Amino acid sequence: MAPTRRPSDGLLARVNFPLYAVEMLTSRHVLVAGGGGSAKTGVANGFEIYEIYHNGTHFCAEEVVRHETGANVVMNFAVRNDGRRSYLCAGQESHCQLYFVNPRIVYEGQEESATEADERRPRSNSTAEHGNENGVRRRVAQASGVQDLPNGHATGASKKTGDQNANLKRIRFDIKAADSVQTDFLTTEPLQRVVRISPNGRLMATGGTDGHLRVWTFPQMVQRSDIASHNKEIDDIDFSPDSKYIVTISKDGQGLVWDLATMKQHHQLKWTTPEGGKYLYKRCRYGTIEAQRDKYRLFTITNPLGKVGKQRGFLQQWDCISGQLRSAVQVDESLASLAVRDDGRFVAVGTMFSGSVSIYIAFSLQRVLHIPNAHSMFVTGLQFLPITNEEGPPISSDTEAAVLSISVDNKVCIHSLPQRRTIPAWVAILLIIVVLFGAFALCSYIGI
Repeated sequence: MAPTRRPSDGLLARVNFPLYAVEMLTSRHVLVAGGGGSAKTGVANGFEIYEIYHNGTHFCAEEVVRHETGANVVMNFAVRNDGRRSYLCAGQESHCQLYFVNPRIVYEGQEESATEADERRPRSNSTAEHGNENGVRRRVAQASGVQDLPNGHATGASKKTGDQNANLKRIRFDIKAADSVQTDFLTTEPLQRVVRISPNGRLMATGGTDGHLRVWTFPQMVQRSDIASHNKEIDDIDFSPDSKYIVTISKDGQGLVWDLATMKQHHQLKWTTPEGGKYLYKRCRYGTIEAQRDKYRLFTITNPLGKVGKQRGFLQQWDCISGQLRSAVQVDESLASLAVRDDGRFVAVGTMFSGSVSIYIAFSLQRVLHIPNAHSMFVTGLQFLPITNEEGPPISSDTEAAVLSISVDNKVCIHSLPQRRTIPAWVAILLIIVVLFGAFALCSYIGI
């Protein structure tokens, strides 16, 4: 049975707007986005960047910067880090807005620049201090809606503990808007549903309500290809790790894999559905095969159509050469989100109705962690903490894997898989020797 959540896991941060997208900006910084839309509801739209760290007992988050996007809610985005700065491509209605995210080093105690001070200044009520039930004083910043949490998760102000941190370096980010291009051209209410940047950083792909797959050069955002790939809106797309293929899934029920060199269909995802029922692909993600960086798998989550209250979704693994379904595991309800860790070892799914999160071993689809009711509403996004060293050292912790989850309940949560006990190599060798010796002795005794 999969272990349940440890008491130290759970709520990492809370903002004052619904969350729709999450991605790692660096190996230690996570970017979340969302908002209340263009209606005058008083709910903000924009981004939040947090630094994630482990204090020896649990994961914590410190707010780094908040950037509001006016009347434009951010429903999807993609990030590309080139080592000097990051490119952020955000879906805003029918357009894709490019932002430059420039890191800079500041020191604890250093005065904020006028720009940073203005960015963090409360926009409505003034900042106030309140005491919580544990007697710990916390700062409630109306500008960001981020709270100091009594379990040790803290914003920046509560981490400053005296002169010993006076020369401590910290990374801050400046977010600046750049070019914007229209990516969806539906006659009524066009909307970009998804954007991805290829692993080699040369291409960007977008999909939306008009059913077209559009491929752009990156970061120039010049359109390279436009394919009427589906007759209904595209729900998700993803590039293969070698940047040679791209998969698209749509509400028309199709999952298609395209060759980026020719922009022709490579194969279609087909499987025999239970009792011949109608199923729709919801999310798709490629993942490398552990210790084989030149090989990879494709994962999808699939939900039944038209069975309200009786939904049983599937997590599926596909062969990327033949396009055949390799394995699948059924889940007790419809699925909403999917993530694969950067080394391809683990897969995570989030559910639609109960707001639960589960982690699976990628090659076997064996569930190793289940977090029921992680959120009060459906899980809109998942992101594993990375373990590779491409964008800086990973976060050190006592866990085998950790995944971030977001929802329209305004919460950023984290769920970690404790290190599973394994037999040391020397013990395994000793056991093998004992078994072989015992077998030899038994054979000698019975005269074989």
